[in-house]
Amino acid sequence: MRHRVKRHRLGRYGSHRKSLLRNLSREIVEHGSIVTTTAKAKALKILMDKLVSKAIEAATTDDKAKSVHLRRQINAVLGDRRLTNKLVDEIAKNYVGRHGGYVRVLRIGFRRGDAAEMSLVQLVEASSQEG
Repeated sequence: MRHRVKRHRLGRYGSHRKSLLRNLSREIVEHGSIVTTTAKAKALKILMDKLVSKAIEAATTDDKAKSVHLRRQINAVLGDRRLTNKLVDEIAKNYVGRHGGYVRVLRIGFRRGDAAEMSLVQLVEASSQEG
């Protein structure tokens, strides 16, 4: 029975799933948007919303120790200090007044080879935050 099991397993074992989500999150921080399958996109959205929330807190806090701690937590997921700095210093500044919903998943159709449903995953732009 799978009662109270809430995790996107993606047909992979734990370390492979962690590596996959890490690579996808690195790509979305670096490029702003990616195309992937809908199942991966939904799993990525959860992770990215948590990372951006931590980045916002790191960017807005006055406590130096807390900021360093949050940056290290983000870096533990991304694995690249350059991307961590980009997320905290550039991307998080756009979302300071926003509470959640930093990543958008748009379904774009089906892949030709195996008919897997594909989605566009992108960071929500700062101009569309006013709603």
